[in-house]
Amino acid sequence: MSLFDDDFYSTRVSGRWKGRKLGAPSGRPDERLIWIIGGALVSGMAVMLVLVLLVGGFSRDGSGSSGKTARASYGNDPVVAAAAKVTPAVVSVVSTFKDGEKVTGTAIGSGVIFDKEGGKARIVTNNHVVEGAAAYEVVMSGGDRKKATVLGSDRITDLAVMEVDAAGIKATAVFGDSDSLQSGETAISIGNPLGLNYAQTITVGVISSPKVLLPSLTDGMGGVEWEMNLIQTDAAINQGNSGGALVSLDGKVIGINSMKLAETGVEGLGFAIPINEAKPIIDALIQDQKVKRPYIGVSTLDLAGFKEGLEVLKLPSEVKGGAVVMEAQGPAKNAGLKTNDVIVEMDTVSIDGTLSLRKYLYNEKKIGDKLKITYYRAGKKASVTLVLEELK
Repeated sequence: MSLFDDDFYSTRVSGRWKGRKLGAPSGRPDERLIWIIGGALVSGMAVMLVLVLLVGGFSRDGSGSSGKTARASYGNDPVVAAAAKVTPAVVSVVSTFKDGEKVTGTAIGSGVIFDKEGGKARIVTNNHVVEGAAAYEVVMSGGDRKKATVLGSDRITDLAVMEVDAAGIKATAVFGDSDSLQSGETAISIGNPLGLNYAQTITVGVISSPKVLLPSLTDGMGGVEWEMNLIQTDAAINQGNSGGALVSLDGKVIGINSMKLAETGVEGLGFAIPINEAKPIIDALIQDQKVKRPYIGVSTLDLAGFKEGLEVLKLPSEVKGGAVVMEAQGPAKNAGLKTNDVIVEMDTVSIDGTLSLRKYLYNEKKIGDKLKITYYRAGKKASVTLVLEELK
């Protein structure tokens, strides 16, 4: 089934992708997936790579600093000056997991204080840092601990916003402009790798690429359910860095650290969510406690993975891609879509599977919009128009 809280899922299994689970540093099994990426996906690489969501927070991490904050006197070092602006706003996020009243484990990640309002301070982190936990605590840069609540979270973008009492909090980070990033410019990672002993670790690298499209979620059977545009950096990040800050030389947050490629002999392949893509998600989580998305009401299977019973669809030989409807509900059912219909177009955009269907729906359409769906039923081409509702 889908990892998303929508009605789409795809069970396509690809020989290039395999899922594996990653254990949290605290001993809690992580329910997110590590992607095994074959050499064909990374040009020129024969080695298998593991794309790791940094459990307990996806952050900037580093193996180079002991967690000491920068001195008030920076000299002429712009890295020291930039880190000093953001370090006081980087926190550790401790998530506690329970089975009933029994504590089953904890996970530690990172977060960034970005706002204070109405006696509350707001912190951005990764959804996978807080997902499924029963209680939360935030450890400030100075060591103070505060109970925290999750204001809102979103699995698709892997972002969450937390709130704590703002008493005693003086520093907030400033968001920069990730759209202006260039390959080769300096990037500073600040976070809490491998637990509280390494809080406020600072590492330095460069922006390898300001925008890389990578799979971020699967359906649990090898199919890619969502892709994200990410900043690629060689600044060191590790488990526990999830949710930490990627910072520019002017001391502004340009990304939220999220994942890395990890395998023997592979170094310097870390990824952060661009802050410009995070901003509207953060705003939505503050306002609505979730990201409101349009809803069709279909469960689908990629045509490319529909190996058995293909003859039932009676498709023309020229149809090679599409999303096969397994179940129709809500707007889709009301518009007349049925099981085994093969969706090939939305409006005038070709649909080759569940991922392209979802990306068009979420990126190009809004709740209340009309949507024209072109499909094949028993070999005959037809179309319907429906009105998109809100995904609950």
